[in-house]
Parts: sequence; structure tokens; C-alpha cells
Amino acid sequence: MKPNYRSCVSCRKVGLKEEFWRIVRVFPSGKVQLNQGMGRSAYICPQQSCLQIAQKKNKLGRSLRASVPETLYQTLWQHLTPNNSQKEI
Repeated sequence: MKPNYRSCVSCRKVGLKEEFWRIVRVFPSGKVQLNQGMGRSAYICPQQSCLQIAQKKNKLGRSLRASVPETLYQTLWQHLTPNNSQKEI
């Protein structure tokens, strides 16, 4: 089976799907949420620099073609700690 490669919307780094956080615009409701559901997805590195750029330049919103709620960014910042920065959410 071939590995699943994805790229970060911020830094454009390519890596395995498991290395990134997945943000989903759920079909058909259009709700944007973290790592659950089927629909349009965007991937981001679990790093402070990538999260800052994505939030400042609305990279997730443009990639998902939807507005990303501030609560989702707050959740991502909470998960971004030195101990679990490389873990999956």
C-alpha cells in the first residue's frame, strides 16, 4: 500500500498524512472542525510558525473555502505545547 502524502497549507512541506493536523469543512453542513468528518480538508504542521502564518494570512480559510472559527484556532494553540507538538490530535 502506498503512503498518503499531504502538504502543509502554510509552509508547503510535504510529508505523511500522520505528521499533520487535519482541518475539515464537513459536507453538507459546511461546519469547520478538527480531524473529524468527511469533506474538504486542509493540513497544517503542528508548529508555532505554521499556525501563526495560517491564522494571520487566513490560509486555512482560503484552502477550505470557508470561514474558520476563532475557537478552532484557540484549540490548535492549546494543542501546541512542547510535549505534544508532534502528536496527533
